Amino acid sequence: MPAVRNLTRTALVVLLACAPVLVSQAAYAGSRGGAGTAGKTEEHGDASDDGTLSSTVGRVVFDRSNNGSGNSAGPVTSTTSWTPPACWYAPKYSPAGLKTYLEPIWQAESTGSEWDLQQRNKYEDGGKDPGTYKDFNKEKTGKGYWWDSYVNESFPPGWDKCTKPFFWVDKGDPPPADIENAVTPKVLGELAYNEIRVPGTKVTLAPAGTTKVNLPTWAWLDGAAFKPVSVTASVPVLGISATTTAEPVSLKIEPGTPDAQVYPSSGVCEIKNGKIGEPYAKGKAHQTPPCGVKYLRSSGDGTYPLKATITWKIHWTGTGGTGANLPDGTFGATQNVTVQEIQAVNR
Repeated sequence: MPAVRNLTRTALVVLLACAPVLVSQAAYAGSRGGAGTAGKTEEHGDASDDGTLSSTVGRVVFDRSNNGSGNSAGPVTSTTSWTPPACWYAPKYSPAGLKTYLEPIWQAESTGSEWDLQQRNKYEDGGKDPGTYKDFNKEKTGKGYWWDSYVNESFPPGWDKCTKPFFWVDKGDPPPADIENAVTPKVLGELAYNEIRVPGTKVTLAPAGTTKVNLPTWAWLDGAAFKPVSVTASVPVLGISATTTAEPVSLKIEPGTPDAQVYPSSGVCEIKNGKIGEPYAKGKAHQTPPCGVKYLRSSGDGTYPLKATITWKIHWTGTGGTGANLPDGTFGATQNVTVQEIQAVNR
């Protein structure tokens, strides 16, 4: 039956376009985590008691005002196979809201008369038998919500696993114990992970852009740009939230050729005192840089693709003193480096 229910939701997308829906003023921060969302808070309207507002009552709200910004900012990639939740359950409809959702489907008979009859008995005409309700639980208007599934907009694997039918939860009560993906501060912290954006990782090199064979090239990043970033996710109607924070911990240098020597030998430059690497200064041309590379062969007519990757340590803290670490994330960028032979003068 879940497959039928999924078809029902698909069919309703068209039907709801014609349904009478009153939407309050709501500022949407644009597409998920995309350009232009940094520094803004995504707001969604609550549902009125008569359910005339669109079904966003329990939608997750993201505050990205402390996120990384700029054209080169981007999402982190988990260093493990872990991914944020693909789907979860949260409040979605008031009694009148669920009625507005289901009645057009039943009227269209898009899911078959037998299925529609069962659903009407459960949500509209029941009330006497356990697990059934009268008039969509209208007598509890304002005292709770119908919960349903929400889906990660990126539709990762597993988005279709939340197939439980609508269920009612009174305000202040926890969802049923058998609902594994009910929204919690933990779920919010994991969803906020997906919204984290960190600064670009183009390193400053000295010599800049073009260097010489066997000449130590210093590498560093602007320390001011590499500070912790965070995103807060919340479900206002439940009064729960979680803030996920990413802090830079190291820079990895990959010179783009095996004919090179990195500094330190691991190629990983640890962040010290808030600094990543050390800026070059006059008189240090032949010193060993704390972070950098020495190319052993010319790039000829081409360039070497030097890749710089920052590792970010990530954790979340949430309502009720909850919190935990999440997998480290990485974000990197490649820049071209020209390596020339040192020209000797014969006398």
